Amino acid sequence: MNKKTVPETVDFRRKPEWLKIKLPRGFKTSQVVGLLNERNLHTICSSGMCPNRGECWGNGTATFMIGGNICTRSCKFCNVATGRPGPLEEKELEDIVDSVKKLKLRHIVITSVDRDDLPDCGAAHWAQMIRLLRKECPDVTMEVLIPDFKGRMELVDMVIAEKPDVISHNLETVRRLTPEVRCFATYDTSLNVIRHIAESGIRSKSGIMLGLGETREEILETMDDLRSVGCEVMTIGQYLQPTKAHYQLQEYITPETFAEYGEIGYKKGFRHVESAPLVRSSYHAEKHVL
Repeated sequence: MNKKTVPETVDFRRKPEWLKIKLPRGFKTSQVVGLLNERNLHTICSSGMCPNRGECWGNGTATFMIGGNICTRSCKFCNVATGRPGPLEEKELEDIVDSVKKLKLRHIVITSVDRDDLPDCGAAHWAQMIRLLRKECPDVTMEVLIPDFKGRMELVDMVIAEKPDVISHNLETVRRLTPEVRCFATYDTSLNVIRHIAESGIRSKSGIMLGLGETREEILETMDDLRSVGCEVMTIGQYLQPTKAHYQLQEYITPETFAEYGEIGYKKGFRHVESAPLVRSSYHAEKHVL
């Protein structure tokens, strides 16, 4: 992977007590992991080293990742592998549907790698996934966490047309840090995608990470920017640096500070706010449909 190395200021390996993570275990966890391995399915839980995978797998849930597990972008915060992806496979979608049935899931989250190598950035694959889930699992509620599709709203419309319950697109960080942290994506492009989703009438959602060097004022400004484009749900979590080669962690934010941002978010008018050190995009996603 082509990752930028930033001068060290915080040892990312020395985590405070509130960031100690329980390892995945238990029958349900074994059932989920076994099924994912059997079908060779990809989850952002594993590829992104999500700190909540123990809790989620223990409850029999997972966030499925479509489009393979190789991303065409190399965002400096992300642990997903970067390179040249293989061809899209329809079997991937069928295996996800079958897994949802076998695990008896009531709510699912679908995300994907960026597929800038494809003429439609994978939008048709996305639409097919949602359509298939609606047909085969009609009682399951669904959130989709989409890429920016290079800001092409006609591709976003392909996802909107299938009417998932929630459409999420992460802003990831504040405006000033976006060029340093994200690859190719821009702050305004992401805001425009979120605006387009909100204007469609489908619940819109976005999230950011803290600890990258942002200021309090920038965080509040980002909240205001999201509300100004109609975003209803926001997640705020701690950036956890995957390796030394990734963007350098600047600060561990306390649980009390996260709680304060959560309260501020509600005052600013968000319908749901998840704000805590271990929060990730799909954490408690089932609540965001209501």
